[in-house]
Amino acid sequence: MKKKILVTKNLLKETEGRVHKLFDVKLNKEEKPYTTEDIIELSKDCDGILSFSSDKIDSAAINKLSDKVKIIANYAVGFGNIDTNAAAKKGIVVTNTPEVLSEATADISILLLLGASRRAYEGRKFAEEQSWSWRTDFLLGKQMSNSKLGILGMGRIGREVAKRARGFGMEIHYHNRTKLAAHLEEGAIYHDNVKSLFNNSEFLSINCPATKETTNLVNEQSINYLPDGAVVTNAARGDIIDDTAMIKAMKSGKVFALGLDVYNGEPKINPEYLKLNNLFLLPHIGSATFRTRIDMGDRAIDNLENFFNNKKPKDQVN
Repeated sequence: MKKKILVTKNLLKETEGRVHKLFDVKLNKEEKPYTTEDIIELSKDCDGILSFSSDKIDSAAINKLSDKVKIIANYAVGFGNIDTNAAAKKGIVVTNTPEVLSEATADISILLLLGASRRAYEGRKFAEEQSWSWRTDFLLGKQMSNSKLGILGMGRIGREVAKRARGFGMEIHYHNRTKLAAHLEEGAIYHDNVKSLFNNSEFLSINCPATKETTNLVNEQSINYLPDGAVVTNAARGDIIDDTAMIKAMKSGKVFALGLDVYNGEPKINPEYLKLNNLFLLPHIGSATFRTRIDMGDRAIDNLENFFNNKKPKDQVN
């Protein structure tokens, strides 16, 4: 008998076809986001849950899940939306989908750097209005080539960002919990603290995981460590940036421009950002390529399949 799986959002047809072959699937066909209460109720007769990063499954929710639920396969590299400790105590395995989205997310990081530094938002508005005229000082931006790039979080995604940035002739600096081996650094300069990294970041790309330690890590104090007129981008998680401090820095010119693909409380955005021109915004599409989304689906299904075949899932995180 097939194991029953609750899938909380729609899947690409390629992924949906495979999951139907392997499991008895309860799909979210209406495209209406499930609340935490919906997930608890709908999973009562399920053996596992295929969840997404927007699904909030905290300790209270974990404790209310049916004892029948034995695995939560998160369709994301991050898993901050799930209380993994509470899951472990209840005997629920949690998995994620690492590795397969590093390149796509790194591409978005570079797009954010370019879009913010070259004032793409303002440029589009002028182009749409069809009223601009060329001047020597028209929409002057920051040039990435031969500049210093600081990478906050030099994991798989951060290293892919560094690889792309080298094509611009950028000098790579990074901060990580630990120094990388020389073959992974590829000449990047390690900083053992945020102050030192930010001091050397004309451009800053945030690519670290969301943890208690990184919440509001980019705050008024740390922003002041940046060179005046720095460009900051975030393709990691919204709560790494203190929005109030960042907006203040953007208004003062301390931060020349900001590029965001993630937000505090997304899909909502701090309304003060929307009053500014020196920003470049995307709707959390770091992994949004055909290839990556199919690979993420396959990875999540692999984890489910291995678990129910009494094998340890490759991407177990608790």
